[in-house]
Amino acid sequence: MTGSLPVNSSTDAPLDVIVVGAGVGGLYTLYKLRELGFKVHALEQGSGVGGTWFWNRYPGCRCDVESYQYSYSFSEELQREWTWSERFAPQPEILKYLNHVADKFDLRKDISFNTTVHAAVWDEGKRLWTLACADGTKWTARFCIMATGSLSVPRTQVLPKQDQFKGEVYYTAMWPHEGVDVSGKRVGVVGTSASGTQSIPHFAQQAEHVTVFQRTANFSVPSRNAPMDPAVDADWKAHYPDLRKKQWQTRSAIIFEDPTKAALECSDVELEQIFEQRWEAGGLGFLRAFTDLFTDQRANDLAADFVRRKIAETVKDPVLADKLSPRDHPIGSRRICTDPGYYDTFNRDNVTLVDVREDPVEEMTADGVRTRSGAFYPLDVLVLATGFDAVMGALTRIDIIGTDGRLLRDQWRNGPEAHLGIAIAGFPNLFYQTGPLSTGTLASMIQGNEIQTDWLADLLIYARDHKIDRVESTPDKDKEWADECDRIASPFVHYRAPESSYIFVAPDGTRRYMVYMGGFDVYGQKLKDCAAQGYEGFVLEHARETAGA
Repeated sequence: MTGSLPVNSSTDAPLDVIVVGAGVGGLYTLYKLRELGFKVHALEQGSGVGGTWFWNRYPGCRCDVESYQYSYSFSEELQREWTWSERFAPQPEILKYLNHVADKFDLRKDISFNTTVHAAVWDEGKRLWTLACADGTKWTARFCIMATGSLSVPRTQVLPKQDQFKGEVYYTAMWPHEGVDVSGKRVGVVGTSASGTQSIPHFAQQAEHVTVFQRTANFSVPSRNAPMDPAVDADWKAHYPDLRKKQWQTRSAIIFEDPTKAALECSDVELEQIFEQRWEAGGLGFLRAFTDLFTDQRANDLAADFVRRKIAETVKDPVLADKLSPRDHPIGSRRICTDPGYYDTFNRDNVTLVDVREDPVEEMTADGVRTRSGAFYPLDVLVLATGFDAVMGALTRIDIIGTDGRLLRDQWRNGPEAHLGIAIAGFPNLFYQTGPLSTGTLASMIQGNEIQTDWLADLLIYARDHKIDRVESTPDKDKEWADECDRIASPFVHYRAPESSYIFVAPDGTRRYMVYMGGFDVYGQKLKDCAAQGYEGFVLEHARETAGA
């Protein structure tokens, strides 16, 4: 599948905007800018739209944000015509929805599929970006928007001598589109974060045996997924404007039942009652039980203790329950998982847990895994639920070359710095979405992309109307924003996690928090304030200034 432009568009007049990625961000960016009259085209590595939801097709994959909140708000007609079938939409339904969006707004004609961008190079003299692709094509544009998100580059080589294994190897982040039959097979799963906790219960029901290799025990709460309640469907469609406004005024672009009390103010009986109510309700709302769970370690410990008690009640073997109980990070400091019965799975006779901190993997052999103790686990199938090179990886894997030949991954070797989590000094006319120093995965990703796209659209209109052909943030503003992200995060328990995808550790050991924790609502206001102040923090150069350059 190819777009309507020639295969090698570098022979044509430059585009106004090139968009990299056709996931939830790229689709809306393409739609929005095309509606505003820009000549825009998107490049997509996959053979179809969907981004993360195109690649992640493992059994049990679903969103942890409720369906009506994890959907576009830009089209009233789209909102009213689509009905979700479950409280938390499964991957196939989300992908169907995104394909519907692409078809409804005729977006495919402006997308080149099966197109992997290897390099993006800025030409200061021409004030153009040239993108070089794996198929030999080159694309030129005045502006480049990296709609590559935070979760798009899988972590691959993770086990010693992994290449020696002769069985089947699959990544949850790149699951075969035709599916995988593990019936009667011995399956090893590496990783117990979101994709692991969602898929392991499914594998256990089909495989002869499942061996779970756990490095870090993660907190997980039941999703309590169910068919969509018709009353919820009717309420959203009757009150979309008000609910969307409320959604955009929250800290995470997700409407939760707001807490009314601090945990440390409650009696033991009241604590247990409220935690139990949240546990039975299911989903991420558990962490909104009290006002102080993220800001006071003592309150956070109460929530963590409650979940550990639930694990002990569920898992019959107390030794196993203890190994599954996280004790090395505050609850919520790593993204909490939601699952369809993860802990119950370990009561099955065909499921084994291997704690690789206690007994590290020594090597993979042709037919299994050997640990340091000498224990051997025979496998037919290896599933790597090892997630992504999150937050920065989608940008640093590409050779992005700005002014004076600077390489982005080199500039960020000590951690990302970028004004408003959207633009980088030394890389004019380049912007990125839901990546480092934005609200990222701490907010609903569709809304995160919408708010950034709308701001970028206004900036590009301003540039077009004022004949501006070069937009660049300044180094001091980049650093100021990175420092602010770090400062805002520092009082929260998230900052105290020994490790997480949110934290960058520099070669000298310096830690940087890579996500803006000031709140989605506050972040939106920051964007508005920047625009209202004439794009404060950016250098805007008029096209006429190029003549004498």
